[in-house]
Amino acid sequence: MSIALFTLGGTIAMAGQSGSGVVARLTGADLTAAVPGLAELGVPLEIRDTHAVPSAHLTFPQLFSVVEAASGAVAEGAEGVVVTQGTDTLEETAWLADLVWAHDAPLVFTGAMRNPTLAGADGPANLLAAARVAAAPGARGLGALVVFNDEIHAARWVRKTHSTSTATFASPNTGPVGHVIEGRVRLLTRPPRHAPWPVPSGAAVGETARVALYTVSLDDDGVLLDGLAETHHGLVVAGFGVGHVPGTLAPVLGALAERIPVVLTSRSGSGSVLRNTYGAVGSEIDLRRRGLIDGGLLDPYKARVLLRLLLASGADRDAITAAFAQHG
Repeated sequence: MSIALFTLGGTIAMAGQSGSGVVARLTGADLTAAVPGLAELGVPLEIRDTHAVPSAHLTFPQLFSVVEAASGAVAEGAEGVVVTQGTDTLEETAWLADLVWAHDAPLVFTGAMRNPTLAGADGPANLLAAARVAAAPGARGLGALVVFNDEIHAARWVRKTHSTSTATFASPNTGPVGHVIEGRVRLLTRPPRHAPWPVPSGAAVGETARVALYTVSLDDDGVLLDGLAETHHGLVVAGFGVGHVPGTLAPVLGALAERIPVVLTSRSGSGSVLRNTYGAVGSEIDLRRRGLIDGGLLDPYKARVLLRLLLASGADRDAITAAFAQHG
Protein backbone atom coordinates (compact mmCIF):
# COMPACT_ATOMS: atom_id res chain seq x y z
CA MET A 1 0.00 0.00 0.00
CA SER A 2 1.30 3.45 -0.90
CA ILE A 3 0.22 6.98 -1.77
CA ALA A 4 1.50 8.62 -4.95
CA LEU A 5 2.49 12.27 -4.47
CA PHE A 6 2.68 14.50 -7.53
CA THR A 7 4.20 17.94 -6.95
CA LEU A 8 3.37 20.75 -9.38
CA GLY A 9 5.03 23.72 -7.73
CA GLY A 10 3.09 26.65 -6.29
CA THR A 11 3.32 28.45 -2.94
CA ILE A 12 3.64 25.19 -1.02
CA ALA A 13 6.94 24.53 -2.83
CA MET A 14 8.44 28.01 -2.80
CA ALA A 15 11.64 29.12 -1.13
CA GLY A 16 13.26 32.50 -0.61
CA GLN A 17 15.50 34.33 -3.00
CA SER A 18 17.07 37.56 -1.82
CA GLY A 19 15.55 40.62 -3.45
CA SER A 20 13.39 38.64 -5.86
CA GLY A 21 10.56 37.26 -3.76
CA VAL A 22 9.91 33.55 -3.46
CA VAL A 23 10.34 31.13 -6.33
CA ALA A 24 9.43 27.47 -6.85
CA ARG A 25 12.45 25.48 -5.72
CA LEU A 26 11.42 22.75 -3.26
CA THR A 27 11.13 19.13 -4.40
CA GLY A 28 8.66 16.58 -3.14
CA ALA A 29 11.39 15.17 -0.90
CA ASP A 30 11.89 18.65 0.59
CA LEU A 31 8.14 18.99 1.17
CA THR A 32 7.68 15.64 2.88
CA ALA A 33 10.77 16.14 5.06
CA ALA A 34 9.10 19.24 6.53
CA VAL A 35 5.87 17.47 7.58
CA PRO A 36 5.77 16.34 11.22
CA GLY A 37 3.77 13.15 11.66
CA LEU A 38 3.95 12.01 8.05
CA ALA A 39 6.19 9.09 8.93
CA GLU A 40 3.62 7.92 11.48
CA LEU A 41 0.94 7.73 8.79
CA GLY A 42 1.99 4.17 8.13
CA VAL A 43 1.72 4.56 4.35
CA PRO A 44 4.80 5.38 2.24
CA LEU A 45 4.60 8.27 -0.23
CA GLU A 46 5.97 7.69 -3.72
CA ILE A 47 7.14 11.12 -4.87
CA ARG A 48 6.94 12.29 -8.45
CA ASP A 49 8.02 15.85 -9.20
CA THR A 50 6.39 17.25 -12.33
CA HIS A 51 5.39 20.60 -13.89
CA ALA A 52 7.09 22.76 -11.24
CA VAL A 53 5.37 25.97 -12.34
CA PRO A 54 2.95 28.48 -10.79
CA SER A 55 -0.59 27.20 -11.18
CA ALA A 56 -1.43 30.22 -13.34
CA HIS A 57 0.82 28.63 -15.99
CA LEU A 58 -0.86 25.21 -16.00
CA THR A 59 -2.66 24.00 -19.11
CA PHE A 60 -5.33 21.40 -19.89
CA PRO A 61 -2.78 19.07 -21.55
CA GLN A 62 -0.49 19.29 -18.52
CA LEU A 63 -3.36 18.37 -16.20
CA PHE A 64 -4.34 15.50 -18.44
CA SER A 65 -0.76 14.22 -18.26
CA VAL A 66 -0.91 14.35 -14.46
CA VAL A 67 -4.20 12.43 -14.46
CA GLU A 68 -2.70 9.85 -16.80
CA ALA A 69 0.33 9.44 -14.55
CA ALA A 70 -1.90 9.25 -11.47
CA SER A 71 -4.00 6.58 -13.16
CA GLY A 72 -0.80 4.65 -13.84
CA ALA A 73 0.18 4.91 -10.19
CA VAL A 74 -3.19 3.51 -9.12
CA ALA A 75 -2.86 0.69 -11.63
CA GLU A 76 0.52 -0.11 -10.07
CA GLY A 77 -1.03 -0.39 -6.61
CA ALA A 78 -1.29 3.11 -5.09
CA GLU A 79 -4.26 3.38 -2.73
CA GLY A 80 -4.65 7.09 -3.40
CA VAL A 81 -3.02 10.12 -5.01
CA VAL A 82 -2.08 13.54 -3.65
CA VAL A 83 -1.37 16.46 -5.98
CA THR A 84 0.27 19.63 -4.64
CA GLN A 85 0.02 22.80 -6.70
CA GLY A 86 -0.52 26.53 -6.50
CA THR A 87 -3.91 27.72 -5.33
CA ASP A 88 -4.65 30.24 -8.10
CA THR A 89 -6.28 27.67 -10.38
CA LEU A 90 -6.75 24.77 -7.96
CA GLU A 91 -10.56 24.95 -8.03
CA GLU A 92 -10.44 24.54 -11.82
CA THR A 93 -7.74 21.89 -12.05
CA ALA A 94 -9.39 19.72 -9.40
CA TRP A 95 -12.74 19.96 -11.23
CA LEU A 96 -11.13 19.10 -14.58
CA ALA A 97 -9.43 16.09 -12.99
CA ASP A 98 -12.70 15.05 -11.35
CA LEU A 99 -14.51 15.02 -14.70
CA VAL A 100 -12.06 12.49 -16.18
CA TRP A 101 -10.97 10.50 -13.08
CA ALA A 102 -12.03 6.89 -13.61
CA HIS A 103 -10.90 5.28 -10.34
CA ASP A 104 -12.29 4.66 -6.87
CA ALA A 105 -8.95 5.71 -5.39
CA PRO A 106 -9.07 9.27 -3.99
CA LEU A 107 -7.40 12.00 -6.04
CA VAL A 108 -6.63 14.72 -3.50
CA PHE A 109 -5.48 18.25 -4.35
CA THR A 110 -3.84 20.56 -1.82
CA GLY A 111 -1.42 23.46 -1.56
CA ALA A 112 -0.63 26.40 0.68
CA MET A 113 -1.41 30.06 1.14
CA ARG A 114 1.68 30.86 3.22
CA ASN A 115 5.01 29.94 1.71
CA PRO A 116 7.61 28.03 3.78
CA THR A 117 9.61 31.20 4.56
CA LEU A 118 6.71 32.65 6.60
CA ALA A 119 5.71 32.03 10.20
CA GLY A 120 2.70 29.73 10.30
CA ALA A 121 3.23 28.21 6.85
CA ASP A 122 0.22 25.98 6.20
CA GLY A 123 1.74 23.67 3.60
CA PRO A 124 2.93 20.89 5.94
CA ALA A 125 -0.42 20.63 7.71
CA ASN A 126 -2.31 20.60 4.41
CA LEU A 127 -0.04 17.95 2.95
CA LEU A 128 -0.41 15.73 6.00
CA ALA A 129 -4.20 16.08 5.94
CA ALA A 130 -4.31 15.37 2.22
CA ALA A 131 -2.21 12.21 2.66
CA ARG A 132 -4.55 11.04 5.42
CA VAL A 133 -7.56 11.54 3.16
CA ALA A 134 -5.86 9.79 0.23
CA ALA A 135 -5.22 6.79 2.49
CA ALA A 136 -8.71 6.72 4.02
CA PRO A 137 -11.01 3.88 2.89
CA GLY A 138 -14.01 6.18 3.38
CA ALA A 139 -12.70 8.59 0.76
CA ARG A 140 -12.80 5.99 -1.99
CA GLY A 141 -15.34 6.58 -4.70
CA LEU A 142 -15.52 10.34 -4.12
CA GLY A 143 -13.46 11.37 -7.15
CA ALA A 144 -11.26 14.43 -6.89
CA LEU A 145 -11.16 16.20 -3.53
CA VAL A 146 -9.59 19.40 -2.24
CA VAL A 147 -8.15 19.21 1.29
CA PHE A 148 -7.26 22.50 2.92
CA ASN A 149 -7.30 23.80 6.48
CA ASP A 150 -8.40 20.32 7.70
CA GLU A 151 -11.54 20.53 5.54
CA ILE A 152 -12.42 18.10 2.75
CA HIS A 153 -14.21 19.58 -0.25
CA ALA A 154 -15.67 17.97 -3.35
CA ALA A 155 -13.99 19.33 -6.47
CA ARG A 156 -17.44 19.94 -7.94
CA TRP A 157 -18.31 22.55 -5.32
CA VAL A 158 -15.11 24.08 -3.99
CA ARG A 159 -14.07 27.67 -4.69
CA LYS A 160 -11.17 29.91 -3.73
CA THR A 161 -12.93 32.70 -1.83
CA HIS A 162 -10.11 34.88 -0.47
CA SER A 163 -6.83 36.06 -1.98
CA THR A 164 -4.65 35.47 1.11
CA SER A 165 -6.55 33.67 3.89
CA THR A 166 -5.49 30.16 4.85
CA ALA A 167 -9.22 29.37 5.01
CA THR A 168 -9.70 30.47 1.41
CA PHE A 169 -11.22 27.24 0.10
CA ALA A 170 -14.92 26.82 0.74
CA SER A 171 -17.95 25.22 -0.86
CA PRO A 172 -20.58 27.98 -0.63
CA ASN A 173 -23.48 25.87 -1.88
CA THR A 174 -22.86 22.78 0.24
CA GLY A 175 -20.10 23.18 2.80
CA PRO A 176 -17.27 20.64 3.13
CA VAL A 177 -17.99 16.95 2.67
CA GLY A 178 -15.80 16.13 5.66
CA HIS A 179 -13.05 17.13 8.08
CA VAL A 180 -9.75 15.83 9.40
CA ILE A 181 -10.14 15.81 13.18
CA GLU A 182 -7.31 14.74 15.49
CA GLY A 183 -5.80 12.91 12.55
CA ARG A 184 -9.03 11.06 11.73
CA VAL A 185 -10.79 11.45 8.40
CA ARG A 186 -14.48 12.11 9.06
CA LEU A 187 -16.73 12.08 6.00
CA LEU A 188 -20.10 13.78 6.50
CA THR A 189 -21.73 13.08 3.14
CA ARG A 190 -21.08 11.33 -0.16
CA PRO A 191 -21.89 13.39 -3.25
CA PRO A 192 -23.05 11.34 -6.26
CA ARG A 193 -20.48 10.51 -8.91
CA HIS A 194 -21.08 10.63 -12.65
CA ALA A 195 -19.44 8.55 -15.34
CA PRO A 196 -16.06 10.04 -16.27
CA TRP A 197 -15.46 11.72 -19.60
CA PRO A 198 -12.70 10.35 -21.82
CA VAL A 199 -9.50 12.38 -21.86
CA PRO A 200 -9.29 14.23 -25.19
CA SER A 201 -6.06 14.85 -27.00
CA GLY A 202 -4.09 17.99 -26.29
CA ALA A 203 -4.48 18.96 -29.93
CA ALA A 204 -8.26 18.78 -29.68
CA VAL A 205 -8.25 21.10 -26.67
CA GLY A 206 -6.42 23.74 -28.64
CA GLU A 207 -8.07 23.28 -32.02
CA THR A 208 -11.74 22.77 -31.18
CA ALA A 209 -12.21 23.96 -27.60
CA ARG A 210 -11.37 27.64 -27.32
CA VAL A 211 -13.95 28.92 -24.80
CA ALA A 212 -14.39 32.54 -23.72
CA LEU A 213 -15.68 33.70 -20.34
CA TYR A 214 -17.62 36.97 -20.34
CA THR A 215 -18.68 38.70 -17.13
CA VAL A 216 -21.69 40.98 -17.56
CA SER A 217 -21.48 44.41 -15.94
CA LEU A 218 -23.67 47.47 -15.46
CA ASP A 219 -24.77 49.19 -18.70
CA ASP A 220 -23.03 46.50 -20.77
CA ASP A 221 -23.48 46.90 -24.53
CA GLY A 222 -21.67 43.71 -25.57
CA VAL A 223 -19.25 45.38 -27.98
CA LEU A 224 -16.44 43.21 -26.60
CA LEU A 225 -18.29 40.18 -27.98
CA ASP A 226 -18.07 41.37 -31.59
CA GLY A 227 -16.46 38.70 -33.76
CA LEU A 228 -16.19 36.17 -30.93
CA ALA A 229 -17.80 33.37 -32.94
CA GLU A 230 -14.95 33.66 -35.45
CA THR A 231 -12.27 33.12 -32.81
CA HIS A 232 -13.91 30.84 -30.21
CA HIS A 233 -15.87 27.61 -30.16
CA GLY A 234 -17.95 28.35 -27.07
CA LEU A 235 -18.85 31.05 -24.55
CA VAL A 236 -19.70 31.11 -20.85
CA VAL A 237 -21.65 34.14 -19.68
CA ALA A 238 -21.44 35.19 -16.02
CA GLY A 239 -24.72 37.07 -15.71
CA PHE A 240 -26.27 39.09 -12.95
CA GLY A 241 -27.92 37.32 -10.03
CA VAL A 242 -30.11 34.44 -11.18
CA GLY A 243 -29.03 34.78 -14.81
CA HIS A 244 -29.92 38.20 -16.15
CA VAL A 245 -28.25 40.58 -18.60
CA PRO A 246 -29.08 44.10 -19.89
CA GLY A 247 -31.79 44.08 -22.55
CA THR A 248 -29.36 45.43 -25.15
CA LEU A 249 -27.10 42.44 -24.60
CA ALA A 250 -29.78 39.76 -25.00
CA PRO A 251 -29.95 39.80 -28.85
CA VAL A 252 -26.15 39.81 -29.05
CA LEU A 253 -26.00 36.65 -26.96
CA GLY A 254 -28.86 35.12 -28.90
CA ALA A 255 -27.04 35.68 -32.19
CA LEU A 256 -23.92 34.03 -30.75
CA ALA A 257 -25.96 31.08 -29.45
CA GLU A 258 -27.08 30.39 -33.04
CA ARG A 259 -23.44 29.77 -33.97
CA ILE A 260 -21.66 28.42 -30.86
CA PRO A 261 -22.74 26.96 -27.50
CA VAL A 262 -23.38 29.77 -24.99
CA VAL A 263 -23.77 28.75 -21.34
CA LEU A 264 -25.51 31.03 -18.82
CA THR A 265 -24.15 31.16 -15.26
CA SER A 266 -24.25 33.58 -12.34
CA ARG A 267 -21.44 35.91 -11.34
CA SER A 268 -22.74 35.93 -7.73
CA GLY A 269 -20.35 33.38 -6.24
CA SER A 270 -22.99 30.88 -5.10
CA GLY A 271 -26.49 29.85 -5.99
CA SER A 272 -28.07 28.80 -9.26
CA VAL A 273 -29.31 30.59 -12.33
CA LEU A 274 -33.08 30.21 -12.60
CA ARG A 275 -35.11 28.75 -15.45
CA ASN A 276 -38.73 29.85 -15.30
CA THR A 277 -39.22 32.81 -12.94
CA TYR A 278 -38.44 36.07 -14.75
CA GLY A 279 -39.74 36.81 -18.25
CA ALA A 280 -38.44 40.28 -19.18
CA VAL A 281 -35.99 40.83 -22.04
CA GLY A 282 -32.58 39.74 -20.77
CA SER A 283 -34.05 37.45 -18.11
CA GLU A 284 -33.34 33.73 -17.82
CA ILE A 285 -36.56 32.77 -19.68
CA ASP A 286 -35.75 35.15 -22.51
CA LEU A 287 -32.16 33.98 -22.78
CA ARG A 288 -33.12 30.31 -22.83
CA ARG A 289 -35.59 31.05 -25.63
CA ARG A 290 -32.70 32.62 -27.52
CA GLY A 291 -30.74 29.38 -27.23
CA LEU A 292 -28.52 29.88 -24.18
CA ILE A 293 -27.76 26.73 -22.19
CA ASP A 294 -28.67 26.66 -18.49
CA GLY A 295 -25.52 26.36 -16.35
CA GLY A 296 -27.47 25.60 -13.16
CA LEU A 297 -25.35 25.71 -10.02
CA LEU A 298 -22.03 25.65 -11.85
CA ASP A 299 -20.02 28.81 -11.32
CA PRO A 300 -18.54 30.47 -14.44
CA TYR A 301 -15.07 28.97 -13.97
CA LYS A 302 -16.34 25.42 -13.54
CA ALA A 303 -18.73 25.89 -16.46
CA ARG A 304 -15.88 26.95 -18.73
CA VAL A 305 -13.85 23.87 -17.75
CA LEU A 306 -16.79 21.58 -18.50
CA LEU A 307 -17.67 23.25 -21.80
CA ARG A 308 -14.07 23.12 -22.98
CA LEU A 309 -13.80 19.43 -22.10
CA LEU A 310 -17.07 18.68 -23.90
CA LEU A 311 -16.04 20.52 -27.05
CA ALA A 312 -12.63 18.84 -27.09
CA SER A 313 -14.40 15.47 -26.75
CA GLY A 314 -16.52 16.21 -29.83
CA ALA A 315 -19.84 16.64 -28.00
CA ASP A 316 -22.65 18.17 -30.07
CA ARG A 317 -25.14 20.72 -28.77
CA ASP A 318 -27.59 18.11 -27.44
CA ALA A 319 -24.81 16.33 -25.56
CA ILE A 320 -23.55 19.63 -24.16
CA THR A 321 -27.03 20.59 -22.96
CA ALA A 322 -27.48 17.17 -21.35
CA ALA A 323 -24.09 17.37 -19.63
CA PHE A 324 -24.90 20.75 -18.09
CA ALA A 325 -28.29 19.45 -16.98
CA GLN A 326 -26.47 16.59 -15.24
CA HIS A 327 -23.57 18.50 -13.68
CA GLY A 328 -25.25 21.86 -13.15
